[in-house]
Amino acid sequence: MSEKRKPWGQHLVLDLGGCNESICRKEDISKFVKELVKEIKMVAYGEPVIVHFAEHSYEAAGYSLVQLIETSAIMGHFSDNNRDAYLDIFSCKSIDKDMAIKVVEKHFSPQQIRAVFLERGIDLPLQSPFQDHDTISPTTNTQHAL
Repeated sequence: MSEKRKPWGQHLVLDLGGCNESICRKEDISKFVKELVKEIKMVAYGEPVIVHFAEHSYEAAGYSLVQLIETSAIMGHFSDNNRDAYLDIFSCKSIDKDMAIKVVEKHFSPQQIRAVFLERGIDLPLQSPFQDHDTISPTTNTQHAL
């Protein structure tokens, strides 16, 4: 007998292409994450950690971000030279994915966004990979017995 299990958490994964110069500035990334936390109704646990990494690699050099939130974490890497960014928001509280994308667009003006929205839980159905941001929603590809 199978029963629908509640998700343990939600995970929003965003790949951003062609962002503006704000992804190259620590203070702009800090403003972004503070607004993001507020707008998606999370609670920050301490200040964000924002450090410039990968200076040995032209393609990878940029800031990395970790912001703990009371329900998990927001993480990201921002590439200085190709203006791409990669963000993860994970929380055991519901994530307002549309608001998160709105804040990303406001601060970084990406030309392209690819997104994955997952409901996390070992007993949940498998879910599809990346989708364009205007069509993201939890989807089911394969059901499995509990």
